[in-house]
Amino acid sequence: MTPRRLAFAARDGLRLSALEWPGANGRAPVLMLPGICRTALDAGAIAARLDGRRRVVALDYAGHGESARAEDARRYRPEALIRDVMDAMAALHLHGVALIGTSFGGLVAMAIGAMRPASLAAVALNDIGPRIEHVGREKVVDFIGRDHAFASSEEALTWFRANHPPMPLMDEAGWRDFVARTYAEGPDGRWHPRWDIRIGQHAVGAAAGAPPDLWPFFGGLGRLPLMLVWGEASTLLSADTVEEMRRARPDMEVVTVPGTGHAPTLAEPNVAAALDAFLEAVP
Repeated sequence: MTPRRLAFAARDGLRLSALEWPGANGRAPVLMLPGICRTALDAGAIAARLDGRRRVVALDYAGHGESARAEDARRYRPEALIRDVMDAMAALHLHGVALIGTSFGGLVAMAIGAMRPASLAAVALNDIGPRIEHVGREKVVDFIGRDHAFASSEEALTWFRANHPPMPLMDEAGWRDFVARTYAEGPDGRWHPRWDIRIGQHAVGAAAGAPPDLWPFFGGLGRLPLMLVWGEASTLLSADTVEEMRRARPDMEVVTVPGTGHAPTLAEPNVAAALDAFLEAVP
């Protein structure tokens, strides 16, 4: 099913974009929030598996994908991006959603759970929790904040495979698709990130400020069906944090992806099966 591209304005007038795959009425829609250096394109595989059984919407945050770039990089601070998501949910009539949040998208899910709990029906967190390991955060900032301006897609692929966290379950075709969703050819004929590289410092790095205590936000998800996907080799989400999350939410389903770093693609066979079953149980 081919998605349609949606465009709408943030409250400050910045143009934002999303992809929508139509689905059956009467069931909770799926809202997919990508990682901080990912875009709505990552939702395609899940939308294909759902095959119209639910409406699926995936957002491009400000400065990502088809959304506009901000003049002032402070526009990419976490609180502004979270506000954009809540405004998008209102503009696109996304109520009582099953939210799938990868990395930063999972942090947004926790924030929405605290501020607008009635807007959520279920949450799946992908390789993120209420404690973010510092070394992992530094690596993310470094990765996001560079534009290598690759001379070709092959050069981008070679660099990406060598520098991305381990993905042992991804085959050659998977890597090529992953890279195509990460970089785009620019007017100069070179391949650039599908995000504004200033996002690194302002959404995740030092300019974003010290992260708040996220455990109360995680606790705000207490009434909801909850799943955690964990890349066992993740540098952002440690085994100790996963265990603390389990103690806080014994009913939380945890799907582990051995040998995989930050963040699983959600197309891994064990993850896809568990996530599909999780969503099927949401009315």
